[in-house]
Amino acid sequence: MNVAHLADARIAGRGRIHQGMRYAARAAAVALVVAAESVASVSAFARGAPESFADLSAKLVPAVVNVSTTQTVKREALPQMPQLPPGSPFEEFFKEFFDRQRRDAPARRATSLGSGFIIDSSGLVVTNNHVIADAEEISVVLHDETRLKAEVVGRDTKTDLALLRVKSDKPLPSISFGDSNKARVGDWVLAIGNPFGLGGSVTAGIISARARNINAGPYDDFIQTDAAINRGNSGGPLFDMDGRVIGINTAIYSPSGGSVGIGFSIPSNLARPVIEQLVKYGKARRGWLGVRIQTVTEELAESLGLDKPRGALVAAVTDKGPAQKAKVEVGDVILEFDGKPIDEMRELPRVVAETPIGKKAPLVVWRKGKKVTLSTELGEYPEDEQVAAAPENGKPQAPATKQVAALGISMAQITPELRQKFKLDEGAKGVVVTDVEANGVAAEKGVRAGDVIRKVGPDQGVVASPAEVLAKVEAARKAKMKTILFLFEREGNPRFVAIRLEKDQG
Repeated sequence: MNVAHLADARIAGRGRIHQGMRYAARAAAVALVVAAESVASVSAFARGAPESFADLSAKLVPAVVNVSTTQTVKREALPQMPQLPPGSPFEEFFKEFFDRQRRDAPARRATSLGSGFIIDSSGLVVTNNHVIADAEEISVVLHDETRLKAEVVGRDTKTDLALLRVKSDKPLPSISFGDSNKARVGDWVLAIGNPFGLGGSVTAGIISARARNINAGPYDDFIQTDAAINRGNSGGPLFDMDGRVIGINTAIYSPSGGSVGIGFSIPSNLARPVIEQLVKYGKARRGWLGVRIQTVTEELAESLGLDKPRGALVAAVTDKGPAQKAKVEVGDVILEFDGKPIDEMRELPRVVAETPIGKKAPLVVWRKGKKVTLSTELGEYPEDEQVAAAPENGKPQAPATKQVAALGISMAQITPELRQKFKLDEGAKGVVVTDVEANGVAAEKGVRAGDVIRKVGPDQGVVASPAEVLAKVEAARKAKMKTILFLFEREGNPRFVAIRLEKDQG
């Protein structure tokens, strides 16, 4: 209904409105009381929108900087001179042309712009790592257009954070981190930065969502905001209404390349400890448990006897790592770490990383149908983590090929020939999948030929032969289990898969 239709409806109904005026007045009085009570209850826990952001902006803008970087870009490869028959009149012409192009083409200098903010009056500047990645020269431009040369104090690729230092002959305006855990969906926020080179730009919005995972790294926990964030805002601060930094603007979702009201910021509670370590060590130092984990799906939860999908399923334990010393086993589901519940797999890496190195932390795991409490002492996350499955023992048996019709796979004992065919590691032992039915239940779960079967069944017993796999599948069928749990390994990467057991055919 458009505006004209609404006007017509009001005129036609004027008589009925007049007749009901007495009742309407009474209803309006009740509505006003209810509305007043509602407003009072809302104002008790929500802060209203400010009349203006001007005072807050004036206070914060001087501490936000533009970050400018330059780097040398290699010359693009020039096309090759065309092949000409010997003695062609064009041969000398083309040769001279291409020689001149190669000689005259200079190396190209590329410039990029980003944002940052000063956290210490001595000249410490926080920005995104991707803003300064591969930069040969970095400059910080202050609010008064002063340009200062910057050096990198440290950087962390996993959280996309970097810390710069500039030298100034006077104290610089600075801002502080706030508590991002207190920020709620719906709270007002300000973003200040350098979009498209327009420094000192202020935009306002609200927090649209918390704990967003955009697959940017292992510790994704982004704040989502509808405050306009564009190219050049990267590294700039996201403020709460107290003028504290609760986020570092890092990414946007945009089909067009411009703001569509979906921006992402690194929470300050994730960034602050990383920045403190960059100040102290020049690099990020994180707690390390030494496990490879995967998501617990509904089928995996059912196979493991869990009431619902939760926790982090341990697919591999690093040799001589903290988890192995704490007697964590492959197949355990980590439900709690250091008193913090692990509802989703992606929460564990972040919680562990934020825990101080060397701290003794309790670990609650789900193992064979019951909770087990362990104690672990965290190590330091290695630069190049090498994760391997726990060593397995088993007497090799004579090569044999078996088919599991219920699962739609064929398997065999690993032989030198199969090791070469499927490009398995030299030390690979046990059972390898040799064929997968295209429409079978195993194929639906992504199982393919060349996958090595490590463990099978709810007890996660190690299997060394196809006969042992068959025996475990048959035992699961007799126990009327709906699914059976497999631990497969592909190219050195272990993965748990819950496969549905088909009913007998005929």
